[in-house]
Amino acid sequence: MALILIVDDSPTEVHVMQKALEKHGFETAAAADGDEGIAIARQRRPDLIFMDVVMPGVNGFQATRKLSSDPRTASIPIVMVTTKGQETDRIWGMRQGAVDYLVKPVSEQTLVEKAQAVLAH
Repeated sequence: MALILIVDDSPTEVHVMQKALEKHGFETAAAADGDEGIAIARQRRPDLIFMDVVMPGVNGFQATRKLSSDPRTASIPIVMVTTKGQETDRIWGMRQGAVDYLVKPVSEQTLVEKAQAVLAH
């Protein structure tokens, strides 16, 4: 069973994403900010990370850059999931090491299909 780490400061977003993913057979873990996300990623080595951008402290772009440049976590695919829908945000997210970029609100179907597609690679 694949472990997906959700890094988002909104408890509601985390709950909705966890429910959707768990319903489709994924195991989930959650972090409320970038620092916690980095710590959990290093400790638990998830198969995939869904990363919000706008968070207090270490934001999603910074956390993605740190994880992508750390040999211990560089192989973990990161998908940005954010309200920041500008093309420049998407490009910047990909430059930080994200493998894909989803703009909120994300439907359950889109979230699950993205997880399946990324994990199939």
